Amino acid sequence: MPVPRQLRERCRDFLGLTEEIRYIFPALLAGGGAHFVFVVTDGAITVVTTGVFSRTTPKAVWGTYPRRTRIGPVDTGAGAFFTFAGNDFELDDEYIPVVNAADAEIFARETLPEDPLPEL
Repeated sequence: MPVPRQLRERCRDFLGLTEEIRYIFPALLAGGGAHFVFVVTDGAITVVTTGVFSRTTPKAVWGTYPRRTRIGPVDTGAGAFFTFAGNDFELDDEYIPVVNAADAEIFARETLPEDPLPEL
């Protein structure tokens, strides 16, 4: 399930004016707790917190990291987990390909499939 347009637009408010969102996915601090949205642009990975009670209302930037920062790998042993910036995050299985694609774009570009609709 794609991230709703409304959430993407709300997250855009936390980015620079010229930054275009390449990848976006929600995650939860492992073990329960705050919800986050990872927003990947050409220049940075911005992690926006939505707080404990909301998944759709961005509240503040939790951290901004260089685009060359690896997000994954995602461990799928007992759910989908990954470690980022020293914290463990959980995400829905449907977003595993998003994390993999974001990392592949920087670290293994040759593994990405060609864009089937480059004119969009």
